[in-house]
Amino acid sequence: MSHHGRGADPTRKTKDFKGTMLRLILWLKPERLRLNLILLFTALAVAGSVAAPKILGNATNIVFEGIFNSKMPAGVTKAQLIAGLKAQGKGDIASMVEAMNLNPGAGTDWNALAKTLGLVVAIYVASSVISFIAGLMMRIVVQNTGYRMRRQVQDKIDRVTLAYLDGSSRGDLLSRVTNDIDNITQTLMQTMTQLLTSILTLFGMLGMMFWISWQLALLTLIIIPFAMIIGGFVVKKAKPHFSAQWKATGQVSGVVEEAFTGQEVTTLYGLQEQFAQNFEAANSQVQQSTFKAQFFSSAMMPLMVLLSNLAYVMIAVAGGYKVASGTMTLGDVQAFIQYSRQFTQPLSTLASMASMLQSGAASAERVFEFLDAEELSDDVRTEQDRAAGAPHEDPAQDGKDLAVSFRDVDFSYVPGKPIITDLTLEVPRGHTVAIVGPTGAGKTTLVNLLMRFYEIDSGAIYVDGINTLDLKRDDLRSRIGMVLQDTWLFTGSIMENLAFGKVGATEEEVIAAAKATNVDRIIRSLPDGYQTHLDESGGGISNGERQLLTIARAFLADPQILILDEATSSVDTRTEVLVQHAMNKLRSGRTSFVIAHRLSTIRDADLIVVMENGNVVEQGTHRELLAANGAYRRLHDAQLNAGTEADTGEALMD
Repeated sequence: MSHHGRGADPTRKTKDFKGTMLRLILWLKPERLRLNLILLFTALAVAGSVAAPKILGNATNIVFEGIFNSKMPAGVTKAQLIAGLKAQGKGDIASMVEAMNLNPGAGTDWNALAKTLGLVVAIYVASSVISFIAGLMMRIVVQNTGYRMRRQVQDKIDRVTLAYLDGSSRGDLLSRVTNDIDNITQTLMQTMTQLLTSILTLFGMLGMMFWISWQLALLTLIIIPFAMIIGGFVVKKAKPHFSAQWKATGQVSGVVEEAFTGQEVTTLYGLQEQFAQNFEAANSQVQQSTFKAQFFSSAMMPLMVLLSNLAYVMIAVAGGYKVASGTMTLGDVQAFIQYSRQFTQPLSTLASMASMLQSGAASAERVFEFLDAEELSDDVRTEQDRAAGAPHEDPAQDGKDLAVSFRDVDFSYVPGKPIITDLTLEVPRGHTVAIVGPTGAGKTTLVNLLMRFYEIDSGAIYVDGINTLDLKRDDLRSRIGMVLQDTWLFTGSIMENLAFGKVGATEEEVIAAAKATNVDRIIRSLPDGYQTHLDESGGGISNGERQLLTIARAFLADPQILILDEATSSVDTRTEVLVQHAMNKLRSGRTSFVIAHRLSTIRDADLIVVMENGNVVEQGTHRELLAANGAYRRLHDAQLNAGTEADTGEALMD
């Protein structure tokens, strides 16, 4: 049931991890000033954190030496004490005492201890404050980046080809704009500060460990190759599951979106079970891929903790030996153990972030894939294109007052499979043209080409004698108003929905348009009148009333050219009278294209165009075409044989 069409596979570029992350980093370029400050603050915070254990080790030495001093008789010098220990055959203790700063009988230097501990506390407090400021600035950087990304995606929607949107699942596109961008911002927020902190801490701790004892530092580094092997294994295993997770999330969004928008049809045909099965399958895929991704990524930390504990055991044993041999003080061993424990933390963090970055990269690739989608061609032709293509002005005007003309137009959705071939059509200004024909004849395609929703393959389309390729799309579409079979109303009041048709419309203009199209009375009968709140499907009012609102909106826009695409096909006969009356007022004095299947909207047309297989096979008035006994006559007779005018759709509907 899902509509995935020609949309690209979201995991197509998941192998380009480095390229994706580099591109994501480039998105941070506008925030480089804040990033430089974050780097500075992070470096200061890390410097404080790195220096604190060494200073705290000095405090340990003060306490230990104070206890040792208190047990020694006063008046004995350090040299005498060492000589006495050696004479008693206690050379190991003598070596340990030799490395200490002793003053026998003096006890603990509480003043020095207080200063040392105060310095450690001040360093930790300062580091915390600086880290908080850096984290706050990082939140600003990430949220600004997410804002720019959402804005560019929204701008891209206006530039992407209609073919791409038609060939993609709405739910999947919505998932890219919402879920994937949210995942990108969360990944950046959780990894960038930690990444900077971990790398700086890693080098800072490593430097301090080599300063204290290069032998123990080398012993600590033994765990790095094992950490890299474990990290690489986990990343390799988790990577495809993160890609599958976000692909499946898009599929779930697509199923849910279709279930909501097609709820009435789903209920009518009893397809709830089918949608439930589709949702269950997609949801199960999300559950399975998410579980596998999280399973591998969550295994990273316990494995790194295991390595850390093994390193701790080795350092404790080796450090104890060095203290006993007098080559290290107890405070230095304590500081080194702290550094070794903290040294494995950034390794664990970096390893765990690898899986997180894989998830963010998978989402970034999906967003970048949309941003890289094919865009509409240049708004206006260049002078070189104009010289090589169709003329700027309609060469067939010859004094005619034509609003729209098609000249030898060819078009195909898929290369090699033409939909419209060699189409030529002239529409005089102020005339109403009805377009009829069987399904697939090209009626709606004709309108899409006029609006430049799609670009023609060859030929030319002229509006007011000017080639549409020489008009900006906004300028072209500002001259055209559309009323479609599928009414579109957004969440908001009726007043807001009507005012949508004209920028800066006043309340008086909106009410005047509503009165002109016979919808004012209906609106005022509602409890809140023009302030009645509608949802995007226009809930609370009937199909006919929604259609009248769209007609009033088009009336307010006051377009030069009007397109009515089966605007009365979904309303009952009584409501059709109101809608038809409103459309007659709307069409008055305007050039109108009417795609319809009911004779009430065809008979009074100035010109009826009959299309078959992308070609105009007949043109004329209702009477002229009946007399011609051609394609229109066959459609007309098919309607008569159906018994009622309401069944004309079996023969004429698009």
